[in-house]
Amino acid sequence: MSDRSGTKFSEVAAAVIGTGFIGTVHVHALRRLGVQVRGVLGSSAERGAERAANIGVAHAYASLDELLADDAVDVVHVTTPNYAHYPQVKAIIAAGKHVVCEKPLAMTSEQSAEMVKLARASGKICAVCYNIRFYPLNQQAHGMVQSGELGDVRFVSGRYHQDWLAKDTDWNWRLQSEVGGALRSVGDIGTHWVDLTSFITGMKVQAVMAELVTFLPERQRPTGPVETFSSGGGVAEPVAIDTDDASMIMLRYENGSRGVMSTSQVNVGRKNSLQWDIAGSVSSAAWDSETPDHLFIGHRDAPNQTLMRDFTLMNPVGTAAAMLPPGHVEGFADSFFNFFRAVYSDVARGARGANSTWATFEDGHYEMLFCDAVLKSSREGRWVELGEI
Repeated sequence: MSDRSGTKFSEVAAAVIGTGFIGTVHVHALRRLGVQVRGVLGSSAERGAERAANIGVAHAYASLDELLADDAVDVVHVTTPNYAHYPQVKAIIAAGKHVVCEKPLAMTSEQSAEMVKLARASGKICAVCYNIRFYPLNQQAHGMVQSGELGDVRFVSGRYHQDWLAKDTDWNWRLQSEVGGALRSVGDIGTHWVDLTSFITGMKVQAVMAELVTFLPERQRPTGPVETFSSGGGVAEPVAIDTDDASMIMLRYENGSRGVMSTSQVNVGRKNSLQWDIAGSVSSAAWDSETPDHLFIGHRDAPNQTLMRDFTLMNPVGTAAAMLPPGHVEGFADSFFNFFRAVYSDVARGARGANSTWATFEDGHYEMLFCDAVLKSSREGRWVELGEI
């Protein structure tokens, strides 16, 4: 397959580390793009071989060393639990390959700072998988802010709420701080909201005032493996939980704007609802990931509008990310396709394009600094600036 600029994606080869829910999403999106998927690497050789057979990938690598020794692989996707990102990405960069890493970029900002330096020195494409940027109407909103349609951004609000961890019998590796990091709802889904709103507005958070809540301090951990978003089952054992089920965070931006956000993985009935509302001095805009093909545009002295994703009506930034005809909903899987299309165009080009909008390792490091500030603010009950130690 070629993109609109003539890039031949079939000439690029990739490998995916991680064979769970999100790793499988990566494989499917790469195939749709036409990229060669050379193989996958599982948590064990046996699991890798089983999952490769299930999703129709021809080869399962026995180890990371074997994968990195495959000279045909140009790009490596890292979809493993968070604790593995840092060592795996370092090895991938050292092997001279491009990398697409799932978020959050690392376990700590010290790790992510080092990863930024390595990425810069490598000259390779190093992207963080903030795929939600690539819903077409989020690209549209980014273009609207850039062109001044909203005026000066004053207030940013929203949330990211889910319910897949609402029961004490729900289990996933993200619940374990030693595997996923000290923050869970903030690190896992809150960083998506922060990255997305920073991308759309062009503003960075300067300081936070945060409260973290763990409503379920004890959960039942199954003794066998559990897939993300699955219901688990079988024999379980009680385990103490020290990660956040939910958060409430006030935001101060560098330019004086203000914001407020919340995260939750225990809000019953909210399956995957990321909402943002951006109020400018001229107009406002709002979007919800559960109705991704509609963008609210608010006015003071004229009727409000709802823009359906229609590339005949969208700005050039939004149009570039829209693939399907109007009325044919583009959803979660499409956002990965759009994201990979942008990244692999730059891989083929050999450098990040001047108008590229995918998240860099610098962006991933910014989100890690945000997490540091949230954790410190919650523990000390005060406003904390990003980068404050």
